[in-house]
Amino acid sequence: MQITWYGMSCFEIVALRAKGEHVTILIDPLDEAVTGIKMPKVAADIVLCSNNDYVSKDLKKINGAFLVDHPGEYEIKGVYIQGVASLPEAKKPAEEPEKGGKAMPSRKASAGEGKNKETEAAVIPGTIFAIEVEDMQLCHLGNLQQSELAEDQITKIGNVDILMCPVGIGDGLGAKEALKVMSQIEPSVAIPMNYKIPQAKMELAALEEFTKEAGLGKIEPLPKLVIKKKDINPEESKIVVLTQ
Repeated sequence: MQITWYGMSCFEIVALRAKGEHVTILIDPLDEAVTGIKMPKVAADIVLCSNNDYVSKDLKKINGAFLVDHPGEYEIKGVYIQGVASLPEAKKPAEEPEKGGKAMPSRKASAGEGKNKETEAAVIPGTIFAIEVEDMQLCHLGNLQQSELAEDQITKIGNVDILMCPVGIGDGLGAKEALKVMSQIEPSVAIPMNYKIPQAKMELAALEEFTKEAGLGKIEPLPKLVIKKKDINPEESKIVVLTQ
């Protein structure tokens, strides 16, 4: 698996499927007008959109991609995805739709049709994505505004090998809150996101605030993370910083 970061909460994940085929997952393609960050052209199979704050859903630029932008359970091209609703604020209950987005139902799809998009947009500020691919469990927290996760969210997310976590959001996950959420999820690998970079128009905290709070020394950023299941050590937890 290869994970590349394009700024904010945007990642490209290229994973191996059966028979040597690959599947490309693009998470949170960025709206350049809002973020100031120009998106490269990505030939994605699946596009996940966690929020409407700064994410572009212009699939004309991503030919043939399958869009998932709401909570629910999905199976697409051998990738299992669990979309979990974010809450407006920590510990505040919110009803989660049983289905959403434009995806096919998964092997565990719930009965019933859930809410329509207009209603969902009114109650769900964002979506957390748990992704199972290449026998690894990934979690992308999106533009999370909670200071900690609720117990039912943690249960739905499940065990996590690789976590993509905001660390510089002033009204949501800053450094202290990010560490709290990481301790709730206990991933083997945590990748910081949503922190200040030169191109970004949005007001975000510097990565150094998070690394200082975490008691880390200087971290050498990687251009991309290349990882296999055998590289995951459940007894070890580490933070990997990627360059944009």
